[in-house]
Amino acid sequence: MLGFFFATLGSGVVAQTAKLRSANKQFENLAYMDAARIYEDFLRLDKKKDPVETKEALEKLAYSYRKLQDTRNAERIYGQLIEQFSDVESKNVLYYAQALSANAKYKDAQKMFSKYAEMQSSDLRGRKYTVAYMDMNRFYKDSSSYKVDYLPINSRQADFSPMYYKSGIVFVSARDESGIVKRVFQWNQTPFLDLYLAPDTSALKGGRVVATTQSGTATLGANQNSTPSGLPSVESADTYVQPLTKAEIFSKTINTKYHEGPASFFKDYSKIVFTRNNHNKGKTGKGSDKIVKLKLYLADQKGKDWGNVKELPFNSNDYSCGHPALSADDSKLYFVSDMPGGYGGTDIYVVEYNGGQWGTPVNLGKEINTEGNEMFPYIDGGGNIYFASDGHEGLGGLDVFFAELKDGIAYKGVENLGAPVNSEKDDFGLITDAQRLNGYFSSNRSRTSGSDDNIYSFRRICRQMNIFVFDAKTNTPIEGADVRVLKNSANQDLQQTGLDGNVKLCISPNADYEFKALKEGYATNSVRFSTLTQSAKPNMSVSIYLEKTENTIIRGTVKREATQQPEAGVKVTIRDEKSKSERSTLTGSDGGYEFEVDPKGDYTIKAEKNKMAPNKSQLGKQKKSKGKTIENDFSMYGEGDVFRLEEIYYDTDKFFIRADAASELDKVVSLLKKYPTMSIELRSFTDSRSNDTYNQRLSERRARAAYDYIVRKGVEPDRLTSNGYGENELVNDCGNGAKCNDDEHQLNRRTEFKITSVSGSKSVQ
Repeated sequence: MLGFFFATLGSGVVAQTAKLRSANKQFENLAYMDAARIYEDFLRLDKKKDPVETKEALEKLAYSYRKLQDTRNAERIYGQLIEQFSDVESKNVLYYAQALSANAKYKDAQKMFSKYAEMQSSDLRGRKYTVAYMDMNRFYKDSSSYKVDYLPINSRQADFSPMYYKSGIVFVSARDESGIVKRVFQWNQTPFLDLYLAPDTSALKGGRVVATTQSGTATLGANQNSTPSGLPSVESADTYVQPLTKAEIFSKTINTKYHEGPASFFKDYSKIVFTRNNHNKGKTGKGSDKIVKLKLYLADQKGKDWGNVKELPFNSNDYSCGHPALSADDSKLYFVSDMPGGYGGTDIYVVEYNGGQWGTPVNLGKEINTEGNEMFPYIDGGGNIYFASDGHEGLGGLDVFFAELKDGIAYKGVENLGAPVNSEKDDFGLITDAQRLNGYFSSNRSRTSGSDDNIYSFRRICRQMNIFVFDAKTNTPIEGADVRVLKNSANQDLQQTGLDGNVKLCISPNADYEFKALKEGYATNSVRFSTLTQSAKPNMSVSIYLEKTENTIIRGTVKREATQQPEAGVKVTIRDEKSKSERSTLTGSDGGYEFEVDPKGDYTIKAEKNKMAPNKSQLGKQKKSKGKTIENDFSMYGEGDVFRLEEIYYDTDKFFIRADAASELDKVVSLLKKYPTMSIELRSFTDSRSNDTYNQRLSERRARAAYDYIVRKGVEPDRLTSNGYGENELVNDCGNGAKCNDDEHQLNRRTEFKITSVSGSKSVQ
């Protein structure tokens, strides 16, 4: 069901038989299923065919099967084409190689990739795949660490591309539409795609499936002789024997009679970015090639449904944009496009989002994007990217890849997740936690109940590492020692030893680790461990010995002020004011940091992160803290953060600042003076009583009153904006006609402030 996303085709016009003309017409209309049937009839029935027509029919028939994801038949026809004609275009050799690998015929695929490399030396795919298929073990070395299960939300049609939503997942499905009239997509004669919701992931138990083969169709399972023996695999199946878990239509306002594709949500679930055919407000647009492209749309949550659907400004009628993925802080949107200037068929782009404004999309670069197709990005809690690609070397079709991002660059390259997440078929749309311990992904590895794509869950089985911390002099275990784990130089969560001085944790393959032990009264010490190169049975334990010291440990947690949640990716730097030397670390998901210092020194500690106002503190000599621990926490303000001024309420139908509100606004004034280049938006709201026009004007006056108060306190006016939102965003169910008392209505008569910029904010003096 991937085919609808990005269509490309080519055609020639020559004298043709009626049957070939009929097939070509279906082909040009992207009706690949009908085209394939007619091409097969033409090749079978017309005995005296013109070689030119035969070549054209074979080429377009093979391409039709390719677009239908029928890899068995694509392999068959591409094989005939290349066998019968010596002058085939290089792209057909590539497509044949890809069909072979999608059918797990890796040795044959290697030969075709090698041939393609000779024909197109500038395309790196030929050489990369030729080398990769010399040793397939690289794709299976971590396969025993994963358990993969088929989910009971899958239907007989395509189900794919899950995304977390509150306590459940939203996913894309072509399951049958309700009603008498069944509208189908002419490409493959399946229903159009819509968004569906499985509201509770705890109900998504993995289901058992039974393998069967449908008579008269090609078996789509892997070639069992093509993978290393003894490796775990996901069962291929065509019949699901557990009852279907109910999924519901996600939104009647977002779902239309055309395609709605993958979606992504803002962190508070107040907004959604989703993929849709170029169709909005009852109108369908086509590009200059007469093909309906995909576009990205933004919608706001309105009560129990969604509204205010708007097209994103960088869409175009002449190319597609889709597959959105928001960063954890909502500051960046990653998406897929075939816009001009890319590296291949479809590339991944990123665009900044700030204060309701979209920036200009930027290509993620050749570290991520290839001559092939990169699709279905996902950004985890650590700011790293997962995506699907058929351009980076893999097991066949689309494989799922991972890359650590630093300033938007995959500075360590990309990693193929390997089996069993990846297979010889299309594997894509993966979502997971920051540690990749649990998650979901899509795959068409089996024709379960006749569908193309299904959703699977995965769980990474723990590869346990034991870290022991001992007193260096007595060799006795140290209880309550903190162990900071660094993975590939990035901070992970802090662990603590038990009575036996031991910490147990799960580690990942292909990673460098540092384990740093800290304990009050001891000097810090660390050991390194790598899973990049290991023996078959590595020693999965290390020991750290600590010696007594009078040095001080400075530690703390960096939190985001708006949410009071730990903030990852903050650069914390400690500066020795005497020697002018500096040391830095990046916070992990727990927001924590630690430094060991001389208690006689003077230190400055600074916390910095892009799009956040920096913060710092001064620590003078700590003679009374010899051998002790000092706690030094930070709070940080970020662009886009919204703060509700809880004490700023207004009398009914009034916009004057009450006495109890002035002290709360004084806190905003203090904040703006602390960060001299911070800018904010003052946002005011009313309750639902009175008509909409009156409430809109009243809220604008209330926001302006707060604006005027802050300006009178000495804040520059150009750092402030004021907007009224009327009754658009009620905090309770006291809408029009609801029976609520005045205290309940007053909760809606409020003012908030939103940080719109911290750019250039000065550190605290």
